Amino acid sequence: MQTRRCDGVRRRDMLRVGSLAFLGMTLPEWQQLRASVAGAKSCIFIWLDGGPSHLDTFDLKPDAPIEIRGNFKPIPTAVPGIHICEHLPKIARHMKKLAVVRTVTSAIGEHDQAGIYLNTGYKPTPALVYPGYGAVVSKLKGDGEAIPPYIAAPHARPYMGPGYLPGSFGPFNVGDDLRKHTLKVRDMDFPIGMSEERMSRRRSMVEKLDSFQRAVDESAASRDRGSYFEQAYRLVTAPAAKNAFDLSQESEATRRRYGSKIGQSCLLARRLVEGGAKFVTVVDVGWDTHLKIDYNLTYGFPGKLPGLDAALSSLLEDLDDRGLLDTTLVVVMGEFGRTPKINPRGGRDHWPGANSMLFAGGGVLGGQVIGRTDARGELPAENPVSPEDLARTLYTLLGVNPDQTFETSDGRPIQLVHGGRVIRELTTG
Repeated sequence: MQTRRCDGVRRRDMLRVGSLAFLGMTLPEWQQLRASVAGAKSCIFIWLDGGPSHLDTFDLKPDAPIEIRGNFKPIPTAVPGIHICEHLPKIARHMKKLAVVRTVTSAIGEHDQAGIYLNTGYKPTPALVYPGYGAVVSKLKGDGEAIPPYIAAPHARPYMGPGYLPGSFGPFNVGDDLRKHTLKVRDMDFPIGMSEERMSRRRSMVEKLDSFQRAVDESAASRDRGSYFEQAYRLVTAPAAKNAFDLSQESEATRRRYGSKIGQSCLLARRLVEGGAKFVTVVDVGWDTHLKIDYNLTYGFPGKLPGLDAALSSLLEDLDDRGLLDTTLVVVMGEFGRTPKINPRGGRDHWPGANSMLFAGGGVLGGQVIGRTDARGELPAENPVSPEDLARTLYTLLGVNPDQTFETSDGRPIQLVHGGRVIRELTTG
């Protein structure tokens, strides 16, 4: 398997088919929709880094020529009339919990540029760095609990950061290999030579210094420093926070059921949401399949589809069993789809024209497919969904008003989402 993404970024570092009724909303309409949704208190955001092939996962074209349909076959799911890839049998059994949006489309086909667009709802520009979804949720819903409100496993991409917001709203990166049985998450213990009493004295000193500096200088750096130290102090002194990060408390059977690295990250995400985290991003690398797509998606080290199948099905099952699915929004997406025609190297290249994404929990009405692509999977045949639509929808499902404005460090007002319309079928069918 390749060790780098194609742009040089290292992987490490109905049938019930909805006919989208996109509607722009006034504030009263938004409030009415928000009241009608069960209400997501948290979000688990699974990012399939590299761009998963829609044609080999959730939008197969079995009647197309072989160079388009590929070698994978569709299988029925728990919802009559909805079919997905044969290598996702466990997810197929949970289709009643899932809504598949098949018509996400944009014009940006470069990894990081598309990542910015899909994670912020704004096209990239050198003039301003926009905050990712988790950073916005951290700002609005972070409530001073010991566990950080925004966590990434293992690492967030740069475009998932705080953008023009203060750095303290950025993600806490877990940063370790979650497959290890001796997982040791960074920053969870006192620094060498530092006791709790000494840490408490330093906390008091930092508060006094920052109070003085704020009276002189209201810079972002001075505002952030106290927030960073406060979060670190709460993290290392709160047993509940440490327990949330401790995968060794899960049984061997549970860890095996969740499977590979993405599975362990999803298991940790479940524990973190139970512990009070508001937004957990799971980043799974390896979806940039320019060559040998069949092998990399099914076998590889390990294959991407079996890994996703075990991870997502286990996550949905556990959230449901623990009564957390109604209040936890689960989103699965990548930066774009892949080319309809398989290339001479047996892979598929970047294709932003069509992309499939999954939603579950948090008030989402499962058991449906939203939108339809053309016979070749090139473009939406009906109901196109833009990144702006996705941003507006995601924030609305999380109870965040997408029309509110934030300020940059120089006082410039920026609307959270500019344009876009809510995907109403996600909550109304």
